[in-house]
Amino acid sequence: MNQKGFSRKSHLLKEIDFYLVTDSGLSKKGTLSDVREAVESGCRIVQYREKDKSTKAMVEEASEIKKICSGRAVFLVNDRIDVALAVDADGVHIGQDDMPIETARKLLGKDKIIGLSVHDRKEAILAEKNGADYVGLGPIFDTATKKDAGDGVGPLRIREVKDAVKLPVVAIGGINKKNCESVLQNGADSLVAISAVVCSDDVKTETKYFIDKIRRIKKA
Repeated sequence: MNQKGFSRKSHLLKEIDFYLVTDSGLSKKGTLSDVREAVESGCRIVQYREKDKSTKAMVEEASEIKKICSGRAVFLVNDRIDVALAVDADGVHIGQDDMPIETARKLLGKDKIIGLSVHDRKEAILAEKNGADYVGLGPIFDTATKKDAGDGVGPLRIREVKDAVKLPVVAIGGINKKNCESVLQNGADSLVAISAVVCSDDVKTETKYFIDKIRRIKKA
């Protein structure tokens, strides 16, 4: 990887705090509205996750999200490398059962960000070895947002993974205002709280709450 590309990715990921993952099934105001409000409140990383729309509709929506994020937030597409390539997103987030990182890297190139979902220390170490730029660890707590997520692994798992890899660790799964502090105190670099944000009447305020909480605990 060229040093310039590596430095750019490292810088972008170092700046993240609250991580927005879209969910059109849960959203009250729609995906574009959620992204716009989150980015306006200071969110620096957005993952477009859409399972129910056609590829054409996804490309159109992803193009709009890219415009909103441009210059303000990292824009990733969940699973769909074709959609990420079509709109020139900043990268993708993939799961353990999706395309192998090595193949995704060949398709996307060295300068794109690739995040991988992991459940434990072993998977995180392998993700780092195979070239992931960050890992999404979870589910931290039990969650109904992703039906196949499995049982919550608990916030102590974050510390285990942080001690094992140098990659940024994004915590996801069942995280809300009541339990986010334990997630951050165990070393998460960033966190996802889907229901707590997109199910609310005020995405901007809820996003700001998590951003402020993360920054305050990181500085402590």
